[in-house]
Amino acid sequence: MAPSDGFDMLVVVGNPPRRKPLTTGGTAFLLFASAVTALAWQTPSQTQQPASASASPLASTTPTGQSTAPIQAGPPPSAQTQQGALNIVVLDPAHGGIDLGSRGTGGIQESDIALEFAVEVRRALEQQGFQVVQTRQGNDNPSFDDRSAIANAQRGAVFITLHIASTGLPGTVRVYVNSDLPPITTANGLIPWDRAQAPFLGLSRKFGDLVQGMLTQRFKGSPDTAQTATIRQLRTTAAPAIAVEVSSVVVNDRADLDHMAPGVADAIMRGAVAFKPLYVMASTGGALP
Repeated sequence: MAPSDGFDMLVVVGNPPRRKPLTTGGTAFLLFASAVTALAWQTPSQTQQPASASASPLASTTPTGQSTAPIQAGPPPSAQTQQGALNIVVLDPAHGGIDLGSRGTGGIQESDIALEFAVEVRRALEQQGFQVVQTRQGNDNPSFDDRSAIANAQRGAVFITLHIASTGLPGTVRVYVNSDLPPITTANGLIPWDRAQAPFLGLSRKFGDLVQGMLTQRFKGSPDTAQTATIRQLRTTAAPAIAVEVSSVVVNDRADLDHMAPGVADAIMRGAVAFKPLYVMASTGGALP
């Protein structure tokens, strides 16, 4: 399905924002000097494996949204945190506040469902030792830049924004990564805020394909690999970043969506666990404050 068909709520509309250096809370956020922050993969053969049951012991062939493959619980985050490793997942329930997002039958609102899905995803991730940082906990609506700033302030993190679509085949889930961005640096070595994702696109695609592979095993009709789209929320995020979109708010019974939440959470968790050993952040000697 073309991104414009299945991801209408996230595609950028209107004039693009004015470029500015990557900042957090108004303070200059120095991401890259002449030595760019690098993320290294272990071996080419590892990164080219598809997200399938044969490639990962975490994969499940159960198509019902519930996983039957056991997975060992990890230690609490405080005991597992390692410098330069993937330890943090920034979870972004989309919309909120007066921004209700997509609205469906029976008063279903995307902002509410996304927050409920986030609860399930957070629980699954924390059981595997990840520290989870949410961009919103209740019915508020941080700006796009505020959400990105939360992610960009973390070290050893990935970013996942959760959406509920108004389109697409009900009962399916799609993962998106941002479209290609030309890497641009300013004369003083800063990355413009609206190009923050550019150096991480390769990692985002790897992460997205892993999560999509797990989702496809559970939700028949979902794509096999992550798709690309121009996504405002991902473009300003300086970390591996994906959008997960569940279909859809247009269901006859809200319970149909509620029943998907545990399977979506399990697939995201398994994708993150599979991605973790491939993710190594190289130290740049204080390039980040």
